[in-house]
Amino acid sequence: MKHYIQFLSHQLKGWPQQNYYLFFFSLGCQVMTLVGQQITLLTVLTFIGTTLGVLCVLAINAAKSVNGWLGVLSAICFIVTGFAAKNYLSIFEQLSYVATLDIPVLLSASWNVNMASKIRKFDGKSWAIALVSTIAVYLISGWAIGAFTDDPRPWVDAISFAISLTAGIICFLRFNNQYVWWIASGLAQMVLWFISFRQGSATLAMFINSSVYLINDVLAFTVSPWYNKKERARIIKQETAYAASLESSN
Repeated sequence: MKHYIQFLSHQLKGWPQQNYYLFFFSLGCQVMTLVGQQITLLTVLTFIGTTLGVLCVLAINAAKSVNGWLGVLSAICFIVTGFAAKNYLSIFEQLSYVATLDIPVLLSASWNVNMASKIRKFDGKSWAIALVSTIAVYLISGWAIGAFTDDPRPWVDAISFAISLTAGIICFLRFNNQYVWWIASGLAQMVLWFISFRQGSATLAMFINSSVYLINDVLAFTVSPWYNKKERARIIKQETAYAASLESSN
């Protein structure tokens, strides 16, 4: 247990500096949003969820596997928020994140070892499969959620869900092309939560959270080891040195 806690602590270190800047910017925005409205259990849960959620996506950006616990805890908060807003597919979106991004990190020892060294990219066939899958999930989920629930925004909810689900699977498979989907997901979620806010179904915090996610996704193309070869080499060197220090201490 001691080594595991040390491992999680290590995973919060060595990120690109821009990631830390973005986290504190997001935290400041969320604190101002929280204190600027009536404080209820729902707004507090939303604040906790958005704070942990931003840490989670920044950890993925930095190819650090601490996102497992961060993702599970933020998902619990977002599921409550999604249910309250009747954005039911956002609930399934969070469950898909837990299944594709968080559970593998928590259960698979190999997943946690030097993530940056396992990054790969799409070929033509992969692009086609990902695009067709996104469209299929959108059509099926949009019809189903509109037919069987009282979701007031089924097709807006569905496009966010379809893109996010595909992005989570692509990330699980360690393709850097995930960030094309994450950018589209951020835009779709901004639309979903802005409409929800305007219709009185959600707080502004979720829209701000989606905006920060979008900034993180754009940032990935510049400083993240998923795309930046120099940063990837630095992370691999850092993780290799950490693994060697653990072996020597044992």
